[in-house]
Order: sequence, then structure tokens, then C-alpha cells
Amino acid sequence: MIRFKNVSMTYHARNLRKTVLKKTSFAIRPGEAIGICGANGAGKSTLLRLMAGVELPSAGQIQRRMSVSWPIGYASAFQASLTGADNVRFIARIYRRPIAPMLEFVENFAQLGPYFRQPVKTYSAGMHARLAFGLSLAIDFTCYLVDEITGAGDERFRERCHIALAERRSKGTLIMVSHDPGTLLTYCDQGAVLKDGRLTFYDTIGEALEMHRWQQLQAA
Repeated sequence: MIRFKNVSMTYHARNLRKTVLKKTSFAIRPGEAIGICGANGAGKSTLLRLMAGVELPSAGQIQRRMSVSWPIGYASAFQASLTGADNVRFIARIYRRPIAPMLEFVENFAQLGPYFRQPVKTYSAGMHARLAFGLSLAIDFTCYLVDEITGAGDERFRERCHIALAERRSKGTLIMVSHDPGTLLTYCDQGAVLKDGRLTFYDTIGEALEMHRWQQLQAA
């Protein structure tokens, strides 16, 4: 289970103060598949990073009783001067996993070719996403966080992503952010809409998508 208790998140910068979550409380239970909708800048990616523990909230508590992946596609944790393979070795040591099988899995899945042994700073955005996807799937988490990743790569790679996510979805928990309604309908049962710092849950992903569409029309 992932439980948020009165969680708020506010960013401060020069002449800017933006709140993306306001005293938000909810629980995500094992086996759920939830799609999160929201406008650009609403804070969807921030919400996933909070779930993963990549960022800490400004206020409130977050409890995790599942093993939670970092957001698939999130590559900021990579050491850019190291190769993709060296980053895999580092993650394997952190999670106390055998290095050789992880290297083999990520290399085969990410399909980076010779770039797998080149510095990550030479990678394109899509290559970053492939490496992050492969690393996330190389470790057996009970909850996978997915942030706009299924469009990375060519058609063959996207099909590999689809098969891998469907397998993980059948065995665990999935939280997904995407602007593509078809993607959310494919993977998710329930839905939530993030707007003005408030996260509202719906029984079906279809209801959440319809509410998000209506809100977008009202804002146009």
C-alpha cells in the first residue's frame, strides 16, 4: 500500500511559488491499476516522484508498504559521465541484485547497441527512457510507476514495452501518467484527475478521462 496523509507540495523559486498538491490524502492498494490525468504542469510527474520517494513533500506523510519503482522514464538519477552499463552495475549493487543477469536483461531490453557502453551524457531523450525502462523492469517491484514512456522508441520497442507492462500489471500494482487516452484505457482500471492541487479519484479510468476532457474544454 502507498498512503498519503495530508501531503502538500510547493515549489519555491525566484518570484515563483507553485503548489501542486494541497493537503492530499489517499491510499493505493496492491493490485490496483490507476491512470492519472491532468493538464500540462498540473503536477502529475511530481506526484509520481513523491510516490517513489525521489522527492520529499513540503508537508504531510507518505507511507510505502510495497516495493515501488522509480518513475519509468525518469533518468535524472543516472550519473551522466558513466556508461549505461556502469549505471546498471551501480543500481544492481544498491538493490543487492546479481550484476551479470541485470546487465544482460537491460542490454537486451533497452536495445541501445554500442551506446550501452558509452557515457549516458551522449544519449538522446529516447535512449535515456529506454535505459530507465529496462532498469525498472530488471528489478521485481510490486508497484510500477510509469510516466509517459510507452511512446519511446520504434514500433518493435513499443511492443516490447506493452508486453512487459502487461505482465507486470497482471502481477502487481500500476500507476500511470499519460496524455494518451488509449494508453490509459489499455492498462488502467481506475482513474484520478489532478487539478489545482487536488487529486480526485474515479471508479473507472473512463470516468476520469471524461472529467479531464470536460475540464480542458472549460479552460479553452
